[in-house]
Amino acid sequence: MTQTFDTASRAAPGDVRRWPKLLAAYREPNEWRSAFEILVTVVPFAAFWIAMWWLVHVGFWWAALLLVVPAAGFLVRLFMIQHDCGHDAFFRRRDVNDWVGRIIGVATFTPYDYWRRTHAVHHASSGNLDQRGLGDITTLTIEEYRARGFWGRLGYRLYRHPIVMFGIGPAYMFLLQFRLPIGLMRSGWQPWASTMGTNLAILAVAGLLMWLVGVGPFLMIQLPIVVVGASIGVWLFYVQHQFEGTFWARPPEWTHQEAALHGSSYYALPGFLRWMTANIGVHHVHHLSSRIPYYNLPKVLKKHPELAHVGRITIRESLSSVRLVLWDETRRSLVPFKGWKARAAAAA
Repeated sequence: MTQTFDTASRAAPGDVRRWPKLLAAYREPNEWRSAFEILVTVVPFAAFWIAMWWLVHVGFWWAALLLVVPAAGFLVRLFMIQHDCGHDAFFRRRDVNDWVGRIIGVATFTPYDYWRRTHAVHHASSGNLDQRGLGDITTLTIEEYRARGFWGRLGYRLYRHPIVMFGIGPAYMFLLQFRLPIGLMRSGWQPWASTMGTNLAILAVAGLLMWLVGVGPFLMIQLPIVVVGASIGVWLFYVQHQFEGTFWARPPEWTHQEAALHGSSYYALPGFLRWMTANIGVHHVHHLSSRIPYYNLPKVLKKHPELAHVGRITIRESLSSVRLVLWDETRRSLVPFKGWKARAAAAA
């Protein structure tokens, strides 16, 4: 495959550091636009949910399953609004962002305050080989993989298998893992309050809907939507950082701006998918200035077209990123499992 990331296009470190200041002009949210974005996401999601219930009610459960993907798409869009609230990007006031995010978190099965904290760690350490872990997709270097025993390697291979990464894993994370503040269980009462509060709200809303439509129909509708939405969300997060030409390094070579610009992709999606995913594909700009509302990201690319050529990957190219599973510190690139022994020997 031809590498789409042009390393020659990388700006000098001084140039990289100028971007946050240049992008500050796009950080101001339009609160009417933000409210409109919520409206055009919540209403279609609710409409699909009701339509699925009606189809199940009249016995056409198979037709209801056909609506799972579009309903899950709007659930993903809700998550993106929650995501922007977590960055204080959607409204001017912090408390408004937080309460909108918490309410949406009940629909997305995501404890907002807990997730906000882990996601902040991701932004602060993305691309830093010395600070991997919380909020990231686990990525081993070749040397770390070589140092593992048989079971350790097998576990990593299973974790990286597409069925686990984009199927079992997302379902486990959103249905089970997020029910506890995993990773922050000893970090005070706030992560616990976030997860337990969200759990109670989910139980209350689920109980009400079960009373209205029945336990079976509720589970037949809600669980597939959450599972499919989770898989879509994890895929988007995956290709934002796991792509050919991405950037990983150790300090002092690692800098936040360098990792933001070159360790995050520009996922060039068709117009409708860009809208459905709330422009999250413009991820390098988002990492450079996370307080830019997602509806302002296209303005950045229009004003600074050079950013559209950095880390750009298409849908077709993104599919091949699934095989890139180990970081080769010698070549400074992600590589597949195949040939890892030879690469390890060459590095040694």
